[in-house]
Amino acid sequence: MRPSAYFEGPVGKLNWHVLRLLWPYLLEFKARVLLAMICLIVAKIASVGLPFILKELVDTLDKQSAAQIIAVPIGLVLAYGMVRLLNVIIGEIRDTLFGRVTERAIRRLGRAVFEHLHRLDLDFHLDRRTGGLSRDIERGTSGVSFLMRFMVFNIVPTLLEIALVIGIFFYNYGVSFALITLFSVVAYIGYSIVATEWRTGYVRDAARADSLANTRSIDSLLNYETVKYFNNEEFESQRYDSALEQWEVAKRKNRLSLFALNGGQALIIAVAMTAMMGLAAYEVSQGSMTIGDFVLINAFMMQLFIPLNFLGFVYREIRGALANIERMFDILAKQPQVLDHVDAIEASPTVGAIKFTDVSFHYDQRAILNSVSFDVPAGKKIAVVGDSGAGKSTIIKLLFRFYDVDRGSITIDGIDVRQLSQQALRRSIAVVPQDTVLFNDSIYENIRYGRSDATHDEIIAAIKLAHLSDFIESLPDKGNTKVGERGLKLSGGEKQRVAIARAVLKGAPILVFDEATSSLDSRSEQAILSALRDAAKGHTSLVVAHRLSTIIDADQIVVLSKGKIVEHGTHASLLAQQGLYARLWHIQHEQKDLANG
Repeated sequence: MRPSAYFEGPVGKLNWHVLRLLWPYLLEFKARVLLAMICLIVAKIASVGLPFILKELVDTLDKQSAAQIIAVPIGLVLAYGMVRLLNVIIGEIRDTLFGRVTERAIRRLGRAVFEHLHRLDLDFHLDRRTGGLSRDIERGTSGVSFLMRFMVFNIVPTLLEIALVIGIFFYNYGVSFALITLFSVVAYIGYSIVATEWRTGYVRDAARADSLANTRSIDSLLNYETVKYFNNEEFESQRYDSALEQWEVAKRKNRLSLFALNGGQALIIAVAMTAMMGLAAYEVSQGSMTIGDFVLINAFMMQLFIPLNFLGFVYREIRGALANIERMFDILAKQPQVLDHVDAIEASPTVGAIKFTDVSFHYDQRAILNSVSFDVPAGKKIAVVGDSGAGKSTIIKLLFRFYDVDRGSITIDGIDVRQLSQQALRRSIAVVPQDTVLFNDSIYENIRYGRSDATHDEIIAAIKLAHLSDFIESLPDKGNTKVGERGLKLSGGEKQRVAIARAVLKGAPILVFDEATSSLDSRSEQAILSALRDAAKGHTSLVVAHRLSTIIDADQIVVLSKGKIVEHGTHASLLAQQGLYARLWHIQHEQKDLANG
């Protein structure tokens, strides 16, 4: 089976404008590209010269005298071997030269996409499908490698050779040989493209059915217990078999379409070779051509159709590569909604006094905050509470500039956050999130992530402040213990204390706690609260809280409802007002009493 059977990747339109987008990434090594092109031309000229040496060898053997029977043929054989060796060596030099260009282009593109993804705003990352995005990047970089390899080392040399051979046939043997070659090549290429387009539907159906069968099998196995609970083994088996049946039908059609493609290509080659050999044999019989000419024409036709034999495969691969590269450039074309001003301030605030002034914000045409104003004085602890959906977490997202406010302003040390560069702003804020996600690395390295240049002593100091020392000492590998993917080897409280240590290590003047104890039990909560109090000393603290018991020591409590501030004051004064805060406090205490039973 020829290579056209094997590729079943993504297929798209032939968007040649992708080459224009790719070109700047290939220009870093202009000299290498030029040398590779020179090697390509020299190698192809050497390849075209081989049939001429073969012709001379055959003619010499046919005509030479007894005295020449040894010397001349040996010389031609050696020349043939040397030219073939030269062709291979030049080809290897070309591959080596251009390989560096392709590898550097892939590296630069990969890094550009990676950095761009980190520049894109929160909306993009909330909507993304990580697996699909990862595959787009992987396929895009692979597409660059394939496109460069086959465009430069297969398609271009083949087209160059076709042009040279048609010119040689026309010049040496007349218009008939040139026209047969031209028509056969055009017919072969045209048929391969049309047949490959026709096959595309069957290839897609087979890939889709394969994905469906794979999805159903994995989904069923991941939910093994659920299948057992409801006695649905036979139901799952039938669903899986139904997907396999679709795959079987699609593969059969795919195989038959491949037969039609390969059979048509073989027919065109056979007709072309027969016509050329018949015409050449007739010319030899008429004495207008030698046997060497007959061999030369046969050798040229074989040289032409061997690379063309891969055309179906190459055409499909190039279509897929162009589509994949375009998807990767589509990612690069996406623009973040939150951008730095041209003259953004690069110096980070050092005091940490925060002021929200008449802040309004909507998301997807839904009002989230409406004219919210409050202060967080330097060194003070301000808490934001409220019912679900009141806009508490949105306040943190706006402070961190994941989004920009629609109206009003947020300032730090009197500077509007939109006037700061995002890097400068975020250097001044350390966050302990509600859902702490850790890297699959050691505890030490996860804490060091707060400040990558921190010393070991600074990490130990942060661990002590986060009340994490006893836990780490209890582990066999101490701080070198791996936490598992997303930190799954640690409990919720342990992860939160790692997050606190990481935030403390950052050394930012502002500490933000986003419902940092909402998912913990009472015992863990008390340990975390103690760590939070120690960590917050000397910092400006903004706390978003669900459990009101965690913020009774706040200097000021802001109560949100439906995006508006409805109350503010200390814990005691808010209880005395008998408003929303007091109702939430009583509800939580009733729930706690019921839980303690």
